Amino acid sequence: MDVFKRNINNIFLIFILSHLIIWTLVPTLTNYNLPLDTIEALAWGSNLEWGFNKHPPASAFFPEVFYQIFGAQDWAYYLLSQIFVCIAFIYVFKLANEIFNNLLLSLISVLLLESIYFYNFTTSEFNVNVCQLPFWSIAVFYSWRIFNQKEINVKDCILLGFFGAVGFLSKYLFIYLLFSIVLLFLYFIFYKKIKQFDFKYLISIEVFIVLLIPHLIWLNENEYVTVTYGLKRTGLEQSDILDHIKYPIIFILKQIGLLIPFFVLVRLLVKKLKYKLDFKDKKLLFLFFVNIIPILLMLVTSIITGSRIRTMWMTPFYLSFGILFIYVFRSQVNLKKLKPFLYGFIFLFFLSPILYSYVSINETDKRTDYPGKDIAMKVQYAWDQQSRNPINVVLGNEWNAGNLSYHLKSRPTWIGFVDQNKINNLKEHLCIDEVCVGFR
Repeated sequence: MDVFKRNINNIFLIFILSHLIIWTLVPTLTNYNLPLDTIEALAWGSNLEWGFNKHPPASAFFPEVFYQIFGAQDWAYYLLSQIFVCIAFIYVFKLANEIFNNLLLSLISVLLLESIYFYNFTTSEFNVNVCQLPFWSIAVFYSWRIFNQKEINVKDCILLGFFGAVGFLSKYLFIYLLFSIVLLFLYFIFYKKIKQFDFKYLISIEVFIVLLIPHLIWLNENEYVTVTYGLKRTGLEQSDILDHIKYPIIFILKQIGLLIPFFVLVRLLVKKLKYKLDFKDKKLLFLFFVNIIPILLMLVTSIITGSRIRTMWMTPFYLSFGILFIYVFRSQVNLKKLKPFLYGFIFLFFLSPILYSYVSINETDKRTDYPGKDIAMKVQYAWDQQSRNPINVVLGNEWNAGNLSYHLKSRPTWIGFVDQNKINNLKEHLCIDEVCVGFR
């Protein structure tokens, strides 16, 4: 038995390392420039605050940490992205093992995720969606630990509050998971008619709120700019009556479409789709609340507001889907006949990087083809003709100015969009097209 466990753990480790290496190397070798969202995060990171014009601060903090370690090395930010993905996989594996108490089923639950393109093809770009992944899976893991224990562990509550806060500071949509977890505990408390409420449940909420205070102060001081940006992205202001029907239908169809490879892999594993849903089953109840309820809440949001739910917003929502489906069909899984499933997994595992490489090499008008280094060299040359001081600030949009901030050796601080008052406060400046660089 110990040998079996060791073999499964070794297979899982090989899978994790293979995923990390492949998805770090492929974009490093095929992209000329970092993607838009990564450059944007690095621009914000050069001038860290408790929030930015589009998002809360976490997605800028982690790239900045890597910049301080590795500098302007593109591979480091592809590696950062895969570290986040792999941490998410590790906690999915840990949760699955607590649900199944079976390492092989736990491994399969993680391998299934490679069929969802959120966890391979799109992960080369470190952004707010990728930034949520580890915190989403960790929050689900500690929610299960609290939910499943007879005696609540204070440490688990603190960790849930902490990682829940960091997840929310990655992207506000993290609240859909947190709200689903709260609903789960409320349902459990009232359904079980617990006579004595355990106030340890509130520890997570207290830790969560305390950690959010600096960001909430920043929000108030900056007229809730990130909230306004998020609402604009939904198209809420231009919505009409038909949007309350059209966008929810589009949302449902897109979710079904992106999950087709996942369903195919499940079908290769499960020969007969027989199941019985018993919501008195504590494990099934938990998996339903952390998998299905967040998606239903997004659907309800679209129905009520008529807003458009962008596909990439759903990136972390399917992390525990493998566990849910394996748990529902566990009695139909024939572990002695895994070959079709493994063939399907291997096919998809290598198909994604091959397709990514093909698109990256053959399409030449993408953001990742932007000559950021070349432009930075030209700007540096022009600056050196007029000044002996280093460039220490840059103004402009996050893409053009962000690329200069990243590629210039002096790593100038991005201080926002071009503004005459900001320019007037500089001792020296040089403006080229849409950006200005300067010394202050």
